[in-house]
Amino acid sequence: MPQTFNVGSRSRFVTFVAWLFMALSIFACAWAVIQYATQSSWSAELATARPGLPGLSGLLVRELPWVLCAAAGVSLAVLVCAVGLLQRFEWARRLFIGLLVVGIGIDLAGLWLQQEVVHLMVESALREATLPQRAAALLGGALTTARVLAALLTLAASLGLAGIIRRLMSPSVRQEFA
Repeated sequence: MPQTFNVGSRSRFVTFVAWLFMALSIFACAWAVIQYATQSSWSAELATARPGLPGLSGLLVRELPWVLCAAAGVSLAVLVCAVGLLQRFEWARRLFIGLLVVGIGIDLAGLWLQQEVVHLMVESALREATLPQRAAALLGGALTTARVLAALLTLAASLGLAGIIRRLMSPSVRQEFA
């Protein structure tokens, strides 16, 4: 049975995704600018407090101004693409899909990074703290629960982005951009 499409119709999905990512990118860009403005005071403290940060974590802390500038740049690119989606430009749809793929990669890399930071900062503090054994076990269990929930939330966000990519690549949505 042939599919029929209403040429020129605008789906609510594309409009919703465009407005959602416009709001998220404005928030992320503002957050990156605020963090960049305040990072000079606390990045030096973090680097001196934990001089032995391994590999990528140490690099991210040392190069924090560049990381924040990159985050602001990606946020601005998402904002431009979301406006293009709202206006139904094909280049915006393709670039937006590419940025979502990059976002999935960053999200999954962030999963590793958040686990490493929790392991380095919190677990070492729990080992050094003079707590009764039962209190340390309780805090350790809460920490494990928080790590598992953070990992599940991160994976759910990646799956959500993959679902948006799949829907943006569907024939019914692509015809809106013709």
